[in-house]
Amino acid sequence: MTNVILCGGSGTRLWPLSRKLSPKQFLKLFNNLSLFQHTLKRNANLCDECIVVSNIEQYFIALDQIEEIDNKFNIQNTKFLLEEIGKNTAAAIAFAALENIDDILFITTSDHLIKNESKYKEAVLKAQKLAQEGYLVTFGITPTNPNTGYGYIEADKENVLKFHEKPTLDKAKEYLKKGNFYWNSGMFMFQSKIYLKELQKCSPKLYEEIYNSYQARQIISNNQIRLKNMEKIPDISIDYAVMEKSDKIKVIKSDFEWNDVGSFDTLIKEVDSTDAIEIESENNFYYSHKQIATIGVKDLIVIDTADALLIAKKGETQKVKNIVNKLKTINPELLQSHDIVHRPWGTYENLIDEKGYKIKRIVVKPNKRLSLQKHFHRNEHWIVVSGTAEVQIGEKKYLVRPNESTYIKMGEIHRLSNPGKIPVVLIEAQVGEYTGEDDIIRLEDDFKRD
Repeated sequence: MTNVILCGGSGTRLWPLSRKLSPKQFLKLFNNLSLFQHTLKRNANLCDECIVVSNIEQYFIALDQIEEIDNKFNIQNTKFLLEEIGKNTAAAIAFAALENIDDILFITTSDHLIKNESKYKEAVLKAQKLAQEGYLVTFGITPTNPNTGYGYIEADKENVLKFHEKPTLDKAKEYLKKGNFYWNSGMFMFQSKIYLKELQKCSPKLYEEIYNSYQARQIISNNQIRLKNMEKIPDISIDYAVMEKSDKIKVIKSDFEWNDVGSFDTLIKEVDSTDAIEIESENNFYYSHKQIATIGVKDLIVIDTADALLIAKKGETQKVKNIVNKLKTINPELLQSHDIVHRPWGTYENLIDEKGYKIKRIVVKPNKRLSLQKHFHRNEHWIVVSGTAEVQIGEKKYLVRPNESTYIKMGEIHRLSNPGKIPVVLIEAQVGEYTGEDDIIRLEDDFKRD
């Protein structure tokens, strides 16, 4: 059995903690591990292999987090399918099925928190038996409250009667009272061949475009495949494309604790509040690395990051998506990343970003190097703090040690490498009329980036 982890989401309802390049599944909020890492560990003993379906931008942070727990999870058994455009779950799952045509796929998201792992394993084994019999199996979570944020599955034992959209509160209360309604978890299990056959039958045009795109895939390495020509694929979920149309659907009633961590109202049930000095204040949640003090406030959620502050009333945090929509036009940079950005060679952190100059802290992993590149609009000064860097400018190569520096003139072809066994840490000062990340012309790249 292969665990397919759907990992391309951006988690916008948890902004400003979650950003496009560092979304909620990679935030280390849960016993110093991310939801992605918990997903890997939880399924490692249940599945023989793992396929991560993600976008190209999130590949490097996912790889870093796998390496961090590699003593408990074998990275050699992990394959990445990297989409150039996100096209929803029907396509993502179909790509995994085409890549692993002869196996049972256990489809999970990367951003759910699950407890009671003995009950979880029990549900997975029941689903596996039904999948072996040729059914498409979905997991229905026993509801604990009349939640309006989830879709529901109406069932008669293992038989699915109907899928229901997110309900009103009155309708959700009615579902809860009836007792045969379950939250739609977004987890599935089936044989690859059966899913592809049902997809072709229920959504033939979608299947055709997915298959054409898969045929045009680019194989970078044994564990990295990039999916191309995705523009014509319809943006449709597996529910709409297959599950609501097929006659081969079964549901497994699942009693394990499940939280999709879809808003700050659900997150605060799992994460401790930062200590604060409160005067005449009560029932507040704080997340900050600063000292917080409040006077006369209650029922607030305060999320403080280096570049943004969110203050919301408890019970209202689903509306964060409205803030995100406004930021798309007002300040889209705040949606992209935190100050620390992951790259295949290491990380960089923006310390100062002003008009005409930018200061970065760069960390290069041992035996890694940046692309051979040049810039049209900036000069760069590098000061090594620790480790020994190898610098190439034109055809010339030389070493730069701690407390030494070098200068790269605008337009010069250059490369930064770490030939040593410890990370290289350096401070980079960029000076020029434009210091955006898109002013990089890559001439050679070990990681085959465009």
